[in-house]
Amino acid sequence: MLGRQNLTPAAYTANRFYLELDNRPAGWLYSAEGGQASTEVVQQRVAGGHPVRKHPGNVKFDDITLTCGTGMSRAFYDWIKHSLRYDHQRKEGAIVVGDYDFKETTTLEFQQGLLSEISLPALDATSKEPCKLTVKISPERTKMKFHDRSRSIRPVQIDARKQKMWLPCNFRLDIPGFNCRRVNKIEALTIKQKVIDNAIGEELVFEKEPVQIDFPNLVLTLPEADAKAWYDWHHSFVIDGKSDPDQEKGGHLEYLTPDMKTVLFTVKFHHLGIIKFTPDKLEAGSDKLRMVKIEMYCEQMEFEPSAAATWM
Repeated sequence: MLGRQNLTPAAYTANRFYLELDNRPAGWLYSAEGGQASTEVVQQRVAGGHPVRKHPGNVKFDDITLTCGTGMSRAFYDWIKHSLRYDHQRKEGAIVVGDYDFKETTTLEFQQGLLSEISLPALDATSKEPCKLTVKISPERTKMKFHDRSRSIRPVQIDARKQKMWLPCNFRLDIPGFNCRRVNKIEALTIKQKVIDNAIGEELVFEKEPVQIDFPNLVLTLPEADAKAWYDWHHSFVIDGKSDPDQEKGGHLEYLTPDMKTVLFTVKFHHLGIIKFTPDKLEAGSDKLRMVKIEMYCEQMEFEPSAAATWM
């Protein structure tokens, strides 16, 4: 006698996932999370000793957090570029998930997505770990779809060589008037775009509207031997109060390939103003090179990708 057929689908491990923008693949991701809907419970009290009536209220969708590296599409990097220029673009997209055999298992679709946070990695001249870019997408709506694993996601390109080109030890900083050759650390740059919910009539789902962008401080570390010009600027700018806009600086940071010749990304800094000058602690008998940490505010940053960082 034949045993009863097992109709329970086999469990699977999600190992492959990529971003899709406007119905086109935008590149493979290191990680992805969020995007699910939630609501608050609305309580409606009823007279006469009856139980409190409860029902769901407005629907909110969590931000989608993605991490990636180089090897993404030009459209993805241009989305970042335009967002930092206040040229906000709303994107339709999806996170497409496949199993170890590249068979599609689930898709998280999102609509009217705005970039709400962009985090560029910290740089360190001694680190060899791959760099990762983190972005947050604030969607107006999302929808989860489940698939029967009949469709392959393998046609999406994978360029492992490009994905490993971006290392935190390969960078070049230029701020005219200062020696930046021996800057050995730059802290992560996390740019936050405030997004507000705009209620529309009796709609349960809010519209999303971008408002102010918060640009982070630029914080770097360099040897004390190169710090005199920075100290002079700090003394003039902070202590003497000579902080007019014409005393602010500009500059740019280049993220480079391991050959230190090809530029992957450029971040331009506008209206830098020094606010802190912090030498390392003095220690008797120490044989360590004494370093100085410099911190500057920045009014605006621009992001420019190069063809070397993209696959299409």
